[in-house]
Amino acid sequence: AKHAEVAALGPDLILPRSPDNLRAALGDEKITVVADVVGGPLWPQLIDVLERGGRYTCSGAIAGPMVALDLRTFYLRDLTFTGSTVIPPHIFPDVVTYIERGELRPMLAATYPLRDLPKAQAAFIDKAHAGNIVVVP
Repeated sequence: AKHAEVAALGPDLILPRSPDNLRAALGDEKITVVADVVGGPLWPQLIDVLERGGRYTCSGAIAGPMVALDLRTFYLRDLTFTGSTVIPPHIFPDVVTYIERGELRPMLAATYPLRDLPKAQAAFIDKAHAGNIVVVP
C-alpha cells in the first residue's frame, strides 16, 4: 500500500513486503549487504540472497528472534554477520551532515509535539505511515 510513496524517493527496486520468493522478486539484482530489523520467518531468504562475501547486520527481531542457520552457508560463502545496538558517537553527527548536504533524504511521515505522544504512538501502531514518526520535546 505504501509503494507509491516509496517510489517517489527514486529507489532502484521496490520489493513486496513479504515475498513468497525473495530471490525471484529480486530478479538479476545482486545483494551484498542486508540490514535487518525484523528477523523471523523471512530470515533464511535474506541469507540466501546474499552474494559470496556478503554482509548481514541485525538490530532487531520484531518478527521473531529464533532462526535456523546451516553453518556451511556461513563459512562456504564467506559471509560476515554483525549485530548493531550501539553506534560510535561520530555516526549521528555524520548522518546530520549527510542530510544537510542532501546526500541522505530522510522520509518523514509526521511530527508530533511531546504532549501528543499518545497520538504519535497510535499512528505508529496503525502502520499506515510511510517514513519516520518524530516526537519533538
